Amino acid sequence: MAKGGSEFVARDWKGGRSLVNTDVLWPERDWAESQVLRIQTKLHQWAIDDPDRRFDDLFNLVCDPAVLVVAWTRVRGNRGKRSAGVDGLRPDAVFSAEEGFLPRLREDLKARQFAPLPVRERMIPKPGSSKRRRLGIPTARDRTVQSALKLVLEPIFEADFKPCSYGFRPRRRAHDAIAEIHQFSSRTYEWVLVRQHRPHGPDGPGAPTNRGQTRLVGDQGVPACGHPR
Repeated sequence: MAKGGSEFVARDWKGGRSLVNTDVLWPERDWAESQVLRIQTKLHQWAIDDPDRRFDDLFNLVCDPAVLVVAWTRVRGNRGKRSAGVDGLRPDAVFSAEEGFLPRLREDLKARQFAPLPVRERMIPKPGSSKRRRLGIPTARDRTVQSALKLVLEPIFEADFKPCSYGFRPRRRAHDAIAEIHQFSSRTYEWVLVRQHRPHGPDGPGAPTNRGQTRLVGDQGVPACGHPR
């Protein structure tokens, strides 16, 4: 990371001993969860302390065994675990991921050979309507990398959000916004102002949706993990 951050990552995640990109045994889930929480806490605090900081060494964290274990745990525990991507592999059909699935994925990530596959598309009913919408189903590998990216990026961008910002955020879903609107409207409040981000930046699809994406993340390896259209 900028300002000597990468050296800090190498030394301080474990108080003097690093698990980033080292040949270690795959950690147990509980230990991995606690390690990821430590990483997220540090990233979030750095983003709060220095709003202009650029994070330039995030890719190593995406490859971290603890991050990948937690990411896979979430994919394996998701309700979409019975759905396969274009490669035909269902997450719930992968057992002992630490013995093959995760090591191969981490090796491809470290070698910069990982490339996401196209999603498998299905048409599903639209809630409250007779219309149908497209559902894209990524492969198990792609979902794991997406989950790892979320674990690393979310605490950084969360530092920029306000408590009144709702959307795809931890404990800040659209349903939570509706509940808060109901609470305030039952008192003396009469107006609700809604602001929604555009689906893409002013330069078209694929452009940064806000300056924070380019301001905060300078690691070119991170966008390379993004999903193809």
